[in-house]
Formats: sequence, structure tokens, C-alpha cells
Amino acid sequence: MHDMDPLILPEALAYAEAHSTAPPPHLAAVDEATRRDFPMWGMMVGRQEGRFLELLVFAAQATRVLEIGTFTGYSSIAMAAGLPEGGSIISLEVDTHHATIARGNIAAAGLESRISVIEGPALESLAQLTGPYDLVFIDADKVGYDAYFEAALPMLAPHGLIVADNTLQGGSVLDSAVLESAGPRNEAAAAISAFNDKLVNDPRVVCVLTTIRDGVTLIRRAG
Repeated sequence: MHDMDPLILPEALAYAEAHSTAPPPHLAAVDEATRRDFPMWGMMVGRQEGRFLELLVFAAQATRVLEIGTFTGYSSIAMAAGLPEGGSIISLEVDTHHATIARGNIAAAGLESRISVIEGPALESLAQLTGPYDLVFIDADKVGYDAYFEAALPMLAPHGLIVADNTLQGGSVLDSAVLESAGPRNEAAAAISAFNDKLVNDPRVVCVLTTIRDGVTLIRRAG
């Protein structure tokens, strides 16, 4: 959470959530349990962004999805609904407790055969993977985003997408002269600010930073 005025009216966010197709019961149960059991439940993507990710997977006809940062499994379960027959998701998670909870939620959704959670530092896991991946969702520690992006880009399928979450950081990436209430940037916000600046000037890629929830950036290879 950030001690500042929200970038988007809370009423508008609530309206967007309410007018995104409701999650199925197994995903609603993940939402409820995460909100109950995790003080940092805001790390979960939620109803609107979950459907957005599902539709990206569906539109891209992605058969191989890589997720960096599992948390309790909501996003991977949401994305699985957009997979074609035979499609699969690999999700990387450094936290043992999160990985255990996520595997339980994935099993309860009947998706053990489609979603695999690999436990350990993401860069070490990425070094063992080869791709190609049709969609890569980055939603882990913000300081690591640049390294995750660089590791994922060579493994991206020709028409693949990299999707980076939380690229607005509640507004703390904005110039404090523009947003006086932003205050000094923390380490995560500084890292994301640098990441955003790099992406928009990187000739290797084309990107769009959307104002969905806390900022979702879509990235493809240029050319």
C-alpha cells in the first residue's frame, strides 16, 4: 500500500472488477482464503486482472506459459482457463510456504497436470529452462524485474508476450513534482522506474504500459 491518493478512483476500480466476469468457485475460494490468511493479500492479481491475463493467454493462443512469482496461485489458475488443450504453465516461486499453498490451490482446482510450481530463486530456475514460451508473466520481487526480463526475452516465442505487473507502483514511479504525495521512492519503486525507462527506450522490444490495476506492461519483440 502507498500513503498517497489513488491513481484511479476506487469507485472506478470497483466498477471494473464488478463488470469483469466473476471467477469460478475454485478461484473465488483462493481469493477468499488469501485475503483471510495473508496480510499482503494485495499481491494477488484479483478478479479484473485475472480475467485480463486469461484473455491474453486465450488471444495469444499460448500453449506454454511461464510465470515468475506464484504467491497463492490465483494468477496461474486464472491463466489456465485461457489455455488450449494440451497447454501448460510453469510457475516459479522462491517462498516455500507460498509454493505449498499454491500447489494445494492448484490441486483443488484440478489443474495439477497443467500447472507446475518450481520452488527456488527464479534466476536459478530460469537458467534451467529453455522455452520457447508464448507468454511470460513477471510478478515477483520488483528489484529483480530487469534480470527476469533479460532472462525471459531469449526464451520468448516469436509472437510471444512478456507481461510485467505492478509497473505503476501505486504512482510512486511518477515524478514527485507531478505527484507531490508520492514522497521518496523506495527500492522497489526505484527499480521499477528504471525498468520502465529502459523498456520504452529498448530497440529490441515494443511495449505498452497500461493503467490496469497497479500498471500492467505488455512487451513483444520488435520487428
